[in-house]
Amino acid sequence: MIEKYTKIEGKCFFCNETFSKTGINRHLQSHLMQKVQENAAGLSYLIKVEQEVQKGSSIYFLSLWVDGKTTLERIDSFLRDIWLECCGHLSSFTDPKKRRHASLLTMLEAEELLEQNKIKEYEKIMENEVGEIPMSRKASKVFNKGSKLEYQYDFGSTTSLVLTAIDEYPMRADQPIVLLSRNEPLELLCDTCKKEPATQLCIVHEWEGNYMFCDKCAKKHAKRCEDFENYAAMPVVNSPRMGVCGYDGGHIDTERDGIFVKKH
Repeated sequence: MIEKYTKIEGKCFFCNETFSKTGINRHLQSHLMQKVQENAAGLSYLIKVEQEVQKGSSIYFLSLWVDGKTTLERIDSFLRDIWLECCGHLSSFTDPKKRRHASLLTMLEAEELLEQNKIKEYEKIMENEVGEIPMSRKASKVFNKGSKLEYQYDFGSTTSLVLTAIDEYPMRADQPIVLLSRNEPLELLCDTCKKEPATQLCIVHEWEGNYMFCDKCAKKHAKRCEDFENYAAMPVVNSPRMGVCGYDGGHIDTERDGIFVKKH
Protein backbone atom coordinates (compact mmCIF):
# COMPACT_ATOMS: atom_id res chain seq x y z
CA MET A 1 0.00 0.00 0.00
CA ILE A 2 2.96 2.35 0.29
CA GLU A 3 4.85 1.52 -2.91
CA LYS A 4 3.41 4.49 -4.78
CA TYR A 5 5.10 6.88 -2.33
CA THR A 6 8.57 5.44 -2.45
CA LYS A 7 11.92 5.94 -4.14
CA ILE A 8 14.23 3.10 -3.17
CA GLU A 9 17.86 4.06 -2.74
CA GLY A 10 20.72 3.01 -0.48
CA LYS A 11 23.94 4.68 0.63
CA CYS A 12 27.24 2.80 0.38
CA PHE A 13 28.82 2.95 3.83
CA PHE A 14 32.28 2.57 2.29
CA CYS A 15 32.16 5.80 0.27
CA ASN A 16 28.83 7.46 1.23
CA GLU A 17 27.66 7.54 -2.41
CA THR A 18 23.95 6.84 -3.00
CA PHE A 19 22.72 4.25 -5.49
CA SER A 20 19.44 2.73 -6.61
CA LYS A 21 18.40 -0.55 -5.05
CA THR A 22 19.25 -2.37 -8.29
CA GLY A 23 22.76 -0.90 -8.42
CA ILE A 24 23.94 -0.83 -4.81
CA ASN A 25 25.15 -4.43 -4.54
CA ARG A 26 27.12 -4.24 -7.81
CA HIS A 27 28.84 -1.18 -6.37
CA LEU A 28 29.52 -2.91 -3.04
CA GLN A 29 31.12 -5.83 -4.87
CA SER A 30 33.79 -3.49 -6.25
CA HIS A 31 34.68 -2.29 -2.74
CA LEU A 32 34.86 -5.82 -1.37
CA MET A 33 37.10 -6.99 -4.20
CA GLN A 34 39.54 -4.23 -3.27
CA LYS A 35 39.67 -5.53 0.30
CA VAL A 36 40.60 -9.09 -0.70
CA GLN A 37 44.31 -8.18 -0.72
CA GLU A 38 44.07 -6.37 2.60
CA ASN A 39 42.19 -8.83 4.82
CA ALA A 40 43.28 -12.14 6.28
CA ALA A 41 42.45 -15.27 4.31
CA GLY A 42 39.12 -16.86 5.12
CA LEU A 43 35.62 -16.84 3.72
CA SER A 44 32.95 -14.15 3.74
CA TYR A 45 29.77 -13.25 1.88
CA LEU A 46 27.88 -10.28 0.52
CA ILE A 47 24.32 -11.00 1.64
CA LYS A 48 21.23 -9.19 0.38
CA VAL A 49 18.26 -9.27 2.77
CA GLU A 50 14.78 -8.40 1.50
CA GLN A 51 11.21 -8.83 2.64
CA GLU A 52 9.54 -11.77 0.93
CA VAL A 53 6.71 -10.44 -1.24
CA GLN A 54 4.16 -12.17 -3.47
CA LYS A 55 4.35 -9.70 -6.37
CA GLY A 56 6.97 -7.19 -7.47
CA SER A 57 10.02 -6.60 -5.29
CA SER A 58 10.60 -5.54 -1.72
CA ILE A 59 10.87 -1.84 -0.92
CA TYR A 60 13.14 -2.65 2.04
CA PHE A 61 16.64 -4.09 1.80
CA LEU A 62 19.84 -4.66 3.77
CA SER A 63 23.30 -5.37 2.34
CA LEU A 64 25.47 -7.28 4.82
CA TRP A 65 29.06 -8.47 4.76
CA VAL A 66 29.01 -11.69 6.77
CA ASP A 67 32.04 -13.63 7.94
CA GLY A 68 31.98 -17.37 7.25
CA LYS A 69 32.40 -18.20 10.95
CA THR A 70 29.33 -16.20 11.95
CA THR A 71 26.46 -18.37 13.18
CA LEU A 72 22.86 -18.09 12.06
CA GLU A 73 22.03 -17.27 15.67
CA ARG A 74 24.13 -14.12 15.39
CA ILE A 75 22.52 -13.19 12.06
CA ASP A 76 19.13 -13.75 13.68
CA SER A 77 20.07 -11.38 16.51
CA PHE A 78 21.24 -8.74 14.02
CA LEU A 79 18.02 -8.93 12.01
CA ARG A 80 15.99 -8.61 15.20
CA ASP A 81 17.99 -5.58 16.35
CA ILE A 82 17.80 -3.65 13.09
CA TRP A 83 14.37 -4.62 11.72
CA LEU A 84 12.19 -6.95 13.77
CA GLU A 85 12.32 -7.36 17.53
CA CYS A 86 9.18 -6.37 19.39
CA CYS A 87 8.01 -9.10 21.77
CA GLY A 88 10.63 -11.86 21.80
CA HIS A 89 8.91 -14.00 19.16
CA LEU A 90 10.37 -17.22 17.76
CA SER A 91 12.22 -17.24 14.44
CA SER A 92 13.75 -19.69 11.97
CA PHE A 93 15.99 -20.07 8.93
CA THR A 94 14.84 -22.49 6.24
CA ASP A 95 16.22 -23.98 3.04
CA PRO A 96 13.40 -23.08 0.60
CA LYS A 97 14.05 -26.08 -1.65
CA LYS A 98 13.40 -28.52 1.20
CA ARG A 99 10.54 -26.56 2.76
CA ARG A 100 8.45 -26.67 -0.41
CA HIS A 101 8.52 -30.47 -0.40
CA ALA A 102 7.65 -30.98 3.26
CA SER A 103 4.44 -32.99 3.73
CA LEU A 104 1.74 -32.46 6.32
CA LEU A 105 2.56 -35.89 7.74
CA THR A 106 6.16 -34.80 8.29
CA MET A 107 5.06 -31.67 10.11
CA LEU A 108 2.73 -33.65 12.37
CA GLU A 109 5.52 -36.11 13.16
CA ALA A 110 7.85 -33.21 14.03
CA GLU A 111 5.26 -31.63 16.33
CA GLU A 112 4.78 -34.95 18.11
CA LEU A 113 8.54 -35.24 18.73
CA LEU A 114 8.62 -31.71 20.11
CA GLU A 115 5.71 -32.44 22.46
CA GLN A 116 7.65 -35.49 23.70
CA ASN A 117 10.67 -33.25 24.32
CA LYS A 118 12.75 -35.30 21.87
CA ILE A 119 14.70 -32.23 20.79
CA LYS A 120 17.49 -33.92 18.81
CA GLU A 121 15.03 -36.07 16.86
CA TYR A 122 12.86 -33.00 16.26
CA GLU A 123 15.81 -30.93 14.97
CA LYS A 124 16.93 -33.77 12.71
CA ILE A 125 13.58 -34.20 11.02
CA MET A 126 13.07 -30.45 10.74
CA GLU A 127 16.41 -30.03 8.98
CA ASN A 128 16.34 -33.10 6.76
CA GLU A 129 12.65 -33.09 5.82
CA VAL A 130 11.45 -29.52 6.36
CA GLY A 131 14.66 -27.64 5.71
CA GLU A 132 14.84 -25.71 9.00
CA ILE A 133 18.50 -24.99 9.71
CA PRO A 134 19.86 -25.01 13.29
CA MET A 135 20.81 -21.58 14.61
CA SER A 136 24.23 -22.95 15.60
CA ARG A 137 25.18 -23.54 11.95
CA LYS A 138 27.93 -21.27 10.59
CA ALA A 139 27.44 -19.12 7.50
CA SER A 140 30.14 -21.04 5.61
CA LYS A 141 28.06 -24.22 5.97
CA VAL A 142 24.85 -22.78 4.52
CA PHE A 143 25.87 -20.07 2.03
CA ASN A 144 27.57 -20.16 -1.32
CA LYS A 145 27.35 -17.73 -4.21
CA GLY A 146 23.74 -17.52 -5.41
CA SER A 147 22.22 -19.53 -2.54
CA LYS A 148 19.12 -18.37 -0.68
CA LEU A 149 17.68 -18.85 2.79
CA GLU A 150 14.21 -18.01 3.98
CA TYR A 151 13.79 -16.43 7.40
CA GLN A 152 10.69 -15.93 9.51
CA TYR A 153 10.23 -13.86 12.63
CA ASP A 154 7.03 -14.37 14.67
CA PHE A 155 4.91 -17.33 13.61
CA GLY A 156 1.68 -15.42 14.28
CA SER A 157 2.02 -11.99 12.65
CA THR A 158 4.91 -13.23 10.56
CA THR A 159 7.55 -11.10 8.89
CA SER A 160 9.21 -13.19 6.15
CA LEU A 161 12.62 -12.35 4.68
CA VAL A 162 14.86 -13.81 1.99
CA LEU A 163 18.65 -13.83 2.36
CA THR A 164 20.58 -14.14 -0.92
CA ALA A 165 24.35 -14.65 -1.16
CA ILE A 166 25.26 -12.18 -3.93
CA ASP A 167 28.95 -13.12 -3.86
CA GLU A 168 31.59 -14.84 -1.74
CA TYR A 169 35.17 -13.78 -1.02
CA PRO A 170 38.35 -15.60 0.11
CA MET A 171 38.87 -13.31 3.11
CA ARG A 172 37.66 -12.67 6.61
CA ALA A 173 35.13 -9.91 7.11
CA ASP A 174 36.09 -6.92 9.26
CA GLN A 175 33.46 -7.98 11.83
CA PRO A 176 31.13 -10.99 12.15
CA ILE A 177 28.42 -8.88 10.46
CA VAL A 178 29.05 -5.54 8.75
CA LEU A 179 26.15 -3.37 7.58
CA LEU A 180 27.20 -2.09 4.15
CA SER A 181 23.95 -0.44 3.08
CA ARG A 182 20.22 -0.30 3.69
CA ASN A 183 17.38 1.49 1.98
CA GLU A 184 17.18 5.16 2.88
CA PRO A 185 14.00 6.19 4.77
CA LEU A 186 11.10 5.92 2.36
CA GLU A 187 9.51 9.14 1.16
CA LEU A 188 6.17 8.54 2.86
CA LEU A 189 3.86 11.55 2.90
CA CYS A 190 0.84 12.17 5.10
CA ASP A 191 -2.30 10.69 3.50
CA THR A 192 -4.35 13.67 4.65
CA CYS A 193 -2.39 16.82 3.78
CA LYS A 194 -0.16 15.03 1.24
CA LYS A 195 2.59 17.55 1.97
CA GLU A 196 4.45 16.66 5.15
CA PRO A 197 6.37 13.46 5.98
CA ALA A 198 4.26 10.80 7.68
CA THR A 199 5.36 10.17 11.27
CA GLN A 200 2.54 7.95 12.58
CA LEU A 201 0.13 5.39 11.22
CA CYS A 202 -3.20 4.05 12.44
CA ILE A 203 -3.45 0.26 12.39
CA VAL A 204 -7.25 0.45 12.65
CA HIS A 205 -7.53 2.30 9.33
CA GLU A 206 -4.58 0.65 7.57
CA TRP A 207 -6.65 -1.32 5.08
CA GLU A 208 -8.75 1.70 4.15
CA GLY A 209 -5.73 3.31 2.52
CA ASN A 210 -5.66 6.66 4.32
CA TYR A 211 -3.81 5.68 7.47
CA MET A 212 -0.50 7.57 7.56
CA PHE A 213 -0.30 11.00 9.20
CA CYS A 214 2.10 13.84 9.87
CA ASP A 215 2.17 15.11 13.46
CA LYS A 216 -0.40 17.83 12.81
CA CYS A 217 -2.88 15.59 10.99
CA ALA A 218 -2.37 12.82 13.58
CA LYS A 219 -3.81 15.14 16.23
CA LYS A 220 -6.88 15.70 14.08
CA HIS A 221 -7.23 11.98 13.43
CA ALA A 222 -7.07 11.26 17.17
CA LYS A 223 -10.27 13.28 17.62
CA ARG A 224 -12.10 11.07 15.10
CA CYS A 225 -10.57 7.69 16.03
CA GLU A 226 -11.08 6.77 19.67
CA ASP A 227 -8.64 3.85 19.34
CA PHE A 228 -5.75 5.94 18.02
CA GLU A 229 -4.30 7.18 21.30
CA ASN A 230 -5.24 4.00 23.18
CA TYR A 231 -3.44 1.45 21.01
CA ALA A 232 -3.77 2.09 17.25
CA ALA A 233 -1.05 4.72 16.81
CA MET A 234 2.27 3.28 15.61
CA PRO A 235 5.45 5.10 14.54
CA VAL A 236 6.62 5.25 10.94
CA VAL A 237 9.93 3.36 10.87
CA ASN A 238 12.26 2.05 8.18
CA SER A 239 11.42 -1.62 8.49
CA PRO A 240 9.19 -4.26 6.86
CA ARG A 241 7.69 -4.81 10.32
CA MET A 242 6.33 -1.28 10.50
CA GLY A 243 2.82 -1.35 11.98
CA VAL A 244 3.00 -5.03 12.99
CA CYS A 245 2.48 -6.30 16.55
CA GLY A 246 4.32 -3.99 18.97
CA TYR A 247 7.22 -3.01 16.72
CA ASP A 248 8.41 0.58 17.23
CA GLY A 249 11.89 0.65 15.67
CA GLY A 250 15.35 -0.87 15.72
CA HIS A 251 18.58 -0.35 17.64
CA ILE A 252 21.12 -0.46 14.78
CA ASP A 253 21.71 2.44 12.38
CA THR A 254 19.00 4.46 14.11
CA GLU A 255 19.90 7.44 11.93
CA ARG A 256 18.07 5.78 9.03
CA ASP A 257 15.32 4.17 11.05
CA GLY A 258 13.01 7.16 11.21
CA ILE A 259 11.20 9.36 8.73
CA PHE A 260 12.79 10.91 5.68
CA VAL A 261 13.90 14.52 5.75
CA LYS A 262 11.87 16.62 3.37
CA LYS A 263 13.94 18.80 1.05
CA HIS A 264 12.63 22.37 0.91
